[in-house]
Amino acid sequence: MTRRVALITGAGRLGGIAAGIAARLADDGWDLALSYWRPYDADQPGHSEDDEPERLAGDLRARGATVALLPGDLSDEREPERLIRAAAGALGPLRGLVLSHAESRDSSVLETTVESFDRHMVVNARASWQLIAAFARQATDGGAIVALTSGHTAYNLPYGASKGALDRIVIAAARELGHLGIRANVVDPGPIDTGWMDDSLRTELARRQPTGQLGTPADVARLVSFLLSEEGSWTTGQLIHQDGGFSS
Repeated sequence: MTRRVALITGAGRLGGIAAGIAARLADDGWDLALSYWRPYDADQPGHSEDDEPERLAGDLRARGATVALLPGDLSDEREPERLIRAAAGALGPLRGLVLSHAESRDSSVLETTVESFDRHMVVNARASWQLIAAFARQATDGGAIVALTSGHTAYNLPYGASKGALDRIVIAAARELGHLGIRANVVDPGPIDTGWMDDSLRTELARRQPTGQLGTPADVARLVSFLLSEEGSWTTGQLIHQDGGFSS
């Protein structure tokens, strides 16, 4: 059986959501192109080693996947098109696109700088639009897009605003690209501890969950797996709050 091919962005950290999604898709029979940018990953909360992309790729290959590692800075307007071409050139036409990358720097309405606002919009919204468009142009047999968003807004203005723009881009893509056999959905996974929480925040967020527990990358991966599968073929144009009831 021919293996399907997907590109996952933001896949540079072993403990990240993208890594959890990659593991599930490898088990599902996908070959994977992984995009990441180590200068950003190294600057995020939680310890991260430079060899984590290679270690992740090794785990995925052990699961049976062919893997292409494609580092690149999505703030460069040329990078999205290059990334799609490189992924398809290495593994074949893409059937799946998972947008898990993000620029995320906390700042409030009064504290946010123009430079920070613009960079969030470029990475989280503009690059995502460019990736979606390039993905659609190379699609030969339909496909599915899943983008990860966030409901976080207050005291995280540029991140929240850019994720709001991402939501609209993906929902527009569901309508505009449907004739190509392409589905597109947005998933809000709520607070997933990927190394950025301290003990007090972890306790507080768990207290606010109806079940008293936090989600994991594997929880997100199960939904993404469904949305990329044939079983999910009737689901498109949706913003899905898969947050364990956090927003209820």
